[in-house]
Amino acid sequence: QVQLVESGGGSVQAGGSLRLSCVVSGYMSSNYYRAWFRQAPGKEREWVAAIYVRGGSTYYTDSVKGRFSISQDDSKITLYLQMNNLKPEDTGMYYCAAAYRPVALPAPILPGEYGYWGQGTQVTVAS
Repeated sequence: QVQLVESGGGSVQAGGSLRLSCVVSGYMSSNYYRAWFRQAPGKEREWVAAIYVRGGSTYYTDSVKGRFSISQDDSKITLYLQMNNLKPEDTGMYYCAAAYRPVALPAPILPGEYGYWGQGTQVTVAS
């Protein structure tokens, strides 16, 4: 059984940085997408970034391009989200997710396409 555990959230001032981590336990082949989603109070969960474990191709939603970077360690156990130049609109609960995909494209960006989820870590950006 795959389990995902996030860490690294916190409170920062606008312009600051945070790095989120997501550790996977249980077997996960390389035919998976791993992604970060976020959800602000009263809003729907939105896709932020994704990486295809096999090959490492990365994808970002437009609002975070140039500010956020998704990566994985060499063991493929830990997923990261480096968040720079944070803005108040980045505030929300950040979730790590995983989706089995034997074919790389298209990259899944809808919450319903992901079968595994972590419990979330809160990110708060003050103006």
